[in-house]
Amino acid sequence: MDCIFCKLKDYVIENELAYAVFDVMPVNKGHLLIIPKRHVSSYFDITHEEEFAIYDLLHKGKHILDDMYSPDGYNFGVNCGECAGQSVMHVHMHLIPRYKGDTKAPLGGVRGVVPEKMGYIVCR
Repeated sequence: MDCIFCKLKDYVIENELAYAVFDVMPVNKGHLLIIPKRHVSSYFDITHEEEFAIYDLLHKGKHILDDMYSPDGYNFGVNCGECAGQSVMHVHMHLIPRYKGDTKAPLGGVRGVVPEKMGYIVCR
């Protein structure tokens, strides 16, 4: 197996089943990847224990990024499959710090994965 994530060693944080590293091609300053230690391609194939381990590091990573960079918000999520944008076939969750002004129109957030669906009318 030739998996780039299985070769990583410089963890920012880790627990028994997962680890986090800074993304080498970050969307924003502080972009973390949270990765299960076991090689598995799809998020839907991880165990409940691995899922808990990932979410444990999601929260710990958020606190680290709050202290290091003081972002104004966050996006986090998982791409499942090539058509959804997954480029490394080893499950990984993105934790992306967001900063005021980092995009002209943040409304729609994760809906931006399909750019023409990002804008919508907010009912208040």
